[in-house]
Amino acid sequence: MSPRRNKIKDFFKVLPKNIFSGFVVSLIALPLALGLAMASDAPPIAGIIAAIVGGIIVSVLGGSHVTITGPGNGLVGVLLVAITTLGLDSAYAAIVCSGVLIMALGFFRMGKLADFFPSSAIQGMLAAIGLIILGKQFHIMLAHKIAKEDALEYLIEIPYTINDAIHYENKGLIFAALAGIISLSIMMFYAKLRNKYLQLVPAPMWIVILSIGFSYYFELVLHEKNPISKQYMISGIPEIQEIIATIKLPLFSKIGTISFWSSVIAITLIASIESLLSIKAVDKLDPEKRRSNVNKDLKALGLATIGSGFLGGLNVVAVIARSSVNVNNGASNRSSNFMHATFLVLFIVLFSTQLTRIPLPALMAILVYTGYKLASPKVITKIFSIGKEQLVIFFVTLFVTLKIGLITGILAGVVTTFIIHIILNKSISLFIRNVLKPNVLMYQEAQGNHNFYVSVKHFCSFLNYYKLKNKLDAVPENEDVIVDFSMCSFVDHTVMENMHDYQELFKKRGGNFDVIGLDMHDTDSKHPFALRRLLPVPNIIKNNLTRRQTSMEELAADYELKYSSKKHKNVDYLNSFLFFNTKNINRIYNQLFFKDGTINLFDIEFSEGEFIAKEVIRSTMLHIKLNITIPEFTLDREGFLERVYAFAGFKDIPIQDHTDFSRRFYLLGDNEQAIKTFFNDDLIHFFESNPYYHVESNGTSLLIFGKERLASIKEIKALFDFGKRLKDVISSV
Repeated sequence: MSPRRNKIKDFFKVLPKNIFSGFVVSLIALPLALGLAMASDAPPIAGIIAAIVGGIIVSVLGGSHVTITGPGNGLVGVLLVAITTLGLDSAYAAIVCSGVLIMALGFFRMGKLADFFPSSAIQGMLAAIGLIILGKQFHIMLAHKIAKEDALEYLIEIPYTINDAIHYENKGLIFAALAGIISLSIMMFYAKLRNKYLQLVPAPMWIVILSIGFSYYFELVLHEKNPISKQYMISGIPEIQEIIATIKLPLFSKIGTISFWSSVIAITLIASIESLLSIKAVDKLDPEKRRSNVNKDLKALGLATIGSGFLGGLNVVAVIARSSVNVNNGASNRSSNFMHATFLVLFIVLFSTQLTRIPLPALMAILVYTGYKLASPKVITKIFSIGKEQLVIFFVTLFVTLKIGLITGILAGVVTTFIIHIILNKSISLFIRNVLKPNVLMYQEAQGNHNFYVSVKHFCSFLNYYKLKNKLDAVPENEDVIVDFSMCSFVDHTVMENMHDYQELFKKRGGNFDVIGLDMHDTDSKHPFALRRLLPVPNIIKNNLTRRQTSMEELAADYELKYSSKKHKNVDYLNSFLFFNTKNINRIYNQLFFKDGTINLFDIEFSEGEFIAKEVIRSTMLHIKLNITIPEFTLDREGFLERVYAFAGFKDIPIQDHTDFSRRFYLLGDNEQAIKTFFNDDLIHFFESNPYYHVESNGTSLLIFGKERLASIKEIKALFDFGKRLKDVISSV
C-alpha cells in the first residue's frame, strides 16, 4: 500500500476520537468565546465567530497538530482599549490589519521572535493579563458594574464590591450575584470530582447547562419570570440567518491615526506572543511529540484573523487551555480543531435562543477563574524559587503592564532583565563584545554513538538564545545531544528553562539530551532553572549541585562508589603521564571513585600554551592504579594526523598476526619489545571490540579518556565500565 493511502487510512481510523475530542472542546469554547467577547466590549457572537473561522482555516492551513484556535485570554485588555478608543467597526479594521501583520511574520519566518522575550518577563505579562481579566470581570460576577480608568483601579475596588454584594436588597441583583458565586465554585472545585462520567462534560459547560436549567425551572415549574436582573442576562445572540444578514464591513476611516496603529501593534504583539507560547506548550503535550511548523501556523492564524475581522469576529490565536483538553481527550490531528468549529456552528444554528438564558455573572466567573490561574500565588512562589532577580523582572513587567500597557510592560521586562544581567556580571562589555559573535558550534562526532556535540561560548541569554535553538532544532529527537556550557561565562534563566524542555522532549522520543559544563558556575538558587555565572576563581563548590552533579551522585550510589564535588589541585600523580608533559593541570573535581582508590573518574581543567595562545580545556578522565608493572605506552585510534606523525619519526608499533588492530590503532612507546609482549590476544581483542579511547600507561597506572571535553552521564557510565573491564583484562595478563 502506498504511503499516501496509508495516511488516508490512518486518518479515518483515528477520526472518531478526533470528532469526540472536538465535541468536548466545543463545550468549553462556547461559554469562553461568549465571555471573552463580552469582556472585550464586543458583541457575544464575535467570540464564537473567531472560534469558528479559526477552527476551519487553521485546521486546513496550519502547521501544528493538536492545537485549538479561537479568541484568547491575553487579548481582552488590548481589544477592550481598541474598541473603547476606536469604536467597534474601526476595531474590526484594526483586527484585520493585525491579521495581515501576523501573516507577514509567518512569511518572514519570524516565529523565533518568542525566543527574544525573557521567561520571567513573559510570566509577568501573563500575570498582568490575568489581573486585568480578573479585576474587570470580578465586579460583573457579583452584579456590580463599574467604570474605572485602569486595571489597578478595578483591583482596588474589589473589597468595596464584595461589601456592596453582601448588603444587596434587590432580589434581581442577589440572584445574579449568587449565579456568579456558584459558577466560580464550580470552576474551583469541579476538577476535584474524579468521576469519569462527570468529567465528560467540562466545568464551563455545566455552568451553561445549570444556568439554562435554572431559567426553565422558574418558567415551566414555578411559572415565574427568571429572578435574575435583566441587565445581567446575556442579550444579543442573533440567529444564524440574522448573523449572515447583518455582517458589517470593517471601517477603515481611522487607518491614518496614531491610535489606530497603536491598537494594531498591541493586538499583533499580544496575539503572536500568546499563539507562539501556546504552540510551544502544546507541542510538549502531544503524545507523538511532533514539532509544529510555527511560521506556517502564523500564516494560517493571520489569514483566519483577517477573515474573522471581516465577519465581525475577534482575533484568532492558538489557545493552551482548550488545546490541553483536546489532547487529554485523545485528539491526534488537526481534524479535532475543525470538528470543534463544526459543533460551534451547530450550537448557534440550533440553540442560539437558549444562550440568552445564561446569566452574565456566570460567564464572568469562568473568566475570573481563568484570570486567577494566570496570576495565582503559585506563579510568584515558583518565580521566587528560581531566583530573587527573576521576581524583580516579573513584578516590573506586571506593574508597568497594569499601569501603562502591554507593549510598554513587556519592553520594561526586557530592559530590566538586561540591566540585571549586567549588574550580576559586573560587566556590560561581556554582552556588547559578544552579542554578534557566533557563540554556538555544533558538529557530529564520528566516534562512538555519533553524538551531536554543541559548544556554547561567551554568554547565552534571551538575547542570543535563538542561535542555540536553531542548532538544536536541526537535530532529530531520537539522537544523542551534548550541550557544553563550560566555556560560557553566563547562562540565564530563559536558556536553562528551555534546556530542561529539550531534555524532556528527547527523553520521550528515545534520544538523550545532556547539559554539561555548569559545574564551575555559581547559582543563588537550587532551582534547576536558576541562572548561572562562571566563577572566576572557583575555590569552593556550593551545596547547590547541578543536574549533572546530582546524576553523578546517584550514579555513585548505584555503583557503590564514592562521589565528591570538591576541587583538588594536588594532582602530581597525573604529571607522570606523557599527555600532560606540555600542559598545566589547574584542578580536578566531580570525582567518582572506589574506596580503595584503585579507579578514579573525574572532571579535569588544564591549559595549553601561554599568554594570548593560552587555551583552557575541561575534560572527563579515568585514572586506574594497577597492582602490576606494565610497559609505558600510548594507544589512540589511528587517523590522518597519526599517519603524519609517522613521517616525523613517531613510528606506530605493529603487532604481529594482528593486522586489523595495527591498521585501526596507533600504538607508541619506547620499549617496543615489552609492549609487543604485553599486548596479547585477549588485550587486543578487548580493544578491537570496544569503543575507541585514548589509553595511556605510565608503568603503574592508566589514564583513559574519550574526547577533550566534559562527558555526559551516559558517556561517564560507558567510560567507567570500559576502565573497569580493561583493568580486569590487564590483571589476567
